[in-house]
Amino acid sequence: MITVRTSVTGDIPVQRELWKLAFGDSDDYIDNFYDTYYRPERVVVLEEDGAVKSMTAWFNTTFVVPGQGEYRAAYLYAVATHPDCRGRGLAARLLAGADEYFRSLRIPAVTTVPAEPSLHNFFGANGFRECFRILGGSLRREEIPLPPSNVLRPASPEEYGRVRETLLRDIPHIAYPEDALAYQAGCCALGAGGLFVGDTPAGPACLCAEQADGDLVVVKECLSTDMRPIFSDLPRIAPAQRWEIRKPRSPELCVGANENLGRFGMLKWLNPALEKSWDWNTAGYLGLAFD
Repeated sequence: MITVRTSVTGDIPVQRELWKLAFGDSDDYIDNFYDTYYRPERVVVLEEDGAVKSMTAWFNTTFVVPGQGEYRAAYLYAVATHPDCRGRGLAARLLAGADEYFRSLRIPAVTTVPAEPSLHNFFGANGFRECFRILGGSLRREEIPLPPSNVLRPASPEEYGRVRETLLRDIPHIAYPEDALAYQAGCCALGAGGLFVGDTPAGPACLCAEQADGDLVVVKECLSTDMRPIFSDLPRIAPAQRWEIRKPRSPELCVGANENLGRFGMLKWLNPALEKSWDWNTAGYLGLAFD
């Protein structure tokens, strides 16, 4: 018998096992989720014959569409199925059950960032469509503009979120609550990086940096109309030999860093009227994928 339900605290050990098997993350990384964001209702599990076989966490976010409205959106995260049970359609049944749960909460939209390119096809087969794109590129240490600008300073999740919303006010985007940004801050704190804000000659800026390995830092979000002073600060705030840069697709916020337009996140409307009226040519910005 298969049941999809919200989790209970007694599920945590098997959730952690599924997470580690699926993504290979460290105990410290997983601890951060359970210490900063987890509540039983924020994880949906699929149980088969009394044993949890699949799970997804979700973040309670808002899809902000300027000139149209703001919509509560469930951002799916850490979708995982036990390796011994893959290929049986359990993940699809988990997603369908999660949709019913979100409908009961009157959540009209679901988003996700597939963990690898091939999973775009899986989510596409389960009702998601491409919606959120980024401009990505990379910088090496020898390419960093000099001298250092010293414009960025550490920010609390609350301050970061406030500056972020100011910079994204004209772009369809996902807005994150403070507790979700606190989770991201915890991820950053495990290595070089953090949440930063600052003021450039062109206006405010914010940046989120997370260490991927000893030589690479992922700038998971870089928002500014003046990129040069932001890039020149990278060796100081997030030391590395190379930085992967992610920015929104916006004429005002996407200058520099060898840009390439790429698909990133996906959207599924659970409200039929919103799905019918949505212009799928719209390029939204999801930004902080907690990858």
